[in-house]
Amino acid sequence: MPVPLAPYPTPPAPLTTPTVGSQSQLVCSGCRNLLLYPVGATSVCCAVCNAVTSVPPPGTEMAQLVCGGCHTLLMYIRGATSVQCSCCHTINLALEANQVAHVNCGNCRMLLMYQYGARSVKCAVCQFITSVGASTSATEQKFNA
Repeated sequence: MPVPLAPYPTPPAPLTTPTVGSQSQLVCSGCRNLLLYPVGATSVCCAVCNAVTSVPPPGTEMAQLVCGGCHTLLMYIRGATSVQCSCCHTINLALEANQVAHVNCGNCRMLLMYQYGARSVKCAVCQFITSVGASTSATEQKFNA
């Protein structure tokens, strides 16, 4: 005779789990940690470094990019043309998806992203320069610097 299965008791939700829609997130302007904050807050104080980060106005669309200098994840207001990294102070070009193209490196075949209109792109892995543009065959050359 089969034994009826009792449903597993549901464990209580941890206190740190936010209710859907009640919290948002942003990157700390000091230490670059991800901060959670209640919707409606105007600024957030980081518990790690005590930096105060301003919260963008409600409805502001945010975007992310990886800094070309130190590889830190940067968060910025969508539509910005450049973003300065607060860690290494590199100024990064912020491109929308329709402003970039892709090509495989002519040497190591790594997928590279570049701005439309560029004549060449340098691979960050092997330093090879791959020519791009209107020509039917891409000309590549080794970067010796």
